[in-house]
Amino acid sequence: MLVRIVKLTFKEEELPAFFQEFETHKNTIASFPGCRGMKLLKDINEPTVIMTYSHWDNSAALDNYRTSDLFLGLWTKIKPMFGNKPEAWSHEIHFNGFEESRS
Repeated sequence: MLVRIVKLTFKEEELPAFFQEFETHKNTIASFPGCRGMKLLKDINEPTVIMTYSHWDNSAALDNYRTSDLFLGLWTKIKPMFGNKPEAWSHEIHFNGFEESRS
């Protein structure tokens, strides 16, 4: 499994529009083939910093999403809202201490 973390920094005045756009697409993204789930995180000290945390079957599944009409359409809408360049990281899980993994 692949874990993808993406840091998005928005212009403050664009946050409401981003959250509205995200609400429209969140379930479609989370149920995209190969996606095992997604979280949207808001920094508690820097409210313009938003991170996505998602699990993917593998890098091919993530690449399929990143080249999909869904992603490209969403990216086109939100890219002008950014205050800084997005950052992204992909990881493999080597330990999972979250409660749901211990049941």
